[in-house]
Amino acid sequence: QVQLVESGGGLVQAGDSLRLACEASGRTFSSYTMGWARQSPGKEREFVAAISWSGSSTYYADSVKGRFTISRDNAKSTVYLQMNSLKPEDTAVYYCATALKGFRTVVGGRGDFDYWGQGTQVTVSS
Repeated sequence: QVQLVESGGGLVQAGDSLRLACEASGRTFSSYTMGWARQSPGKEREFVAAISWSGSSTYYADSVKGRFTISRDNAKSTVYLQMNSLKPEDTAVYYCATALKGFRTVVGGRGDFDYWGQGTQVTVSS
């Protein structure tokens, strides 16, 4: 079993930055693909970003490309999402996720993760 705990959400203004963190426990963190998804009221969950076990491969949704950066620290069993130039449409609950599958399978499956965190709220005011 895997436990994922997100932190770093909050209320910011448009143009500001936030960094989300997700600490994993329970399995060998360094072996698995990690990622982030988000969901806002009335909308489907959106696959935002993913990173391979080594950190050498990353994926971003078009909506965040150039503004968000995913990274990981395997020594700390933590994955990060640096969010810059935030927009009101980025407002959502952000979920950390991990997959037993490989990076390409997760991306090809549009965020087909196996375990999810509880989520952290990000609110961007205009």
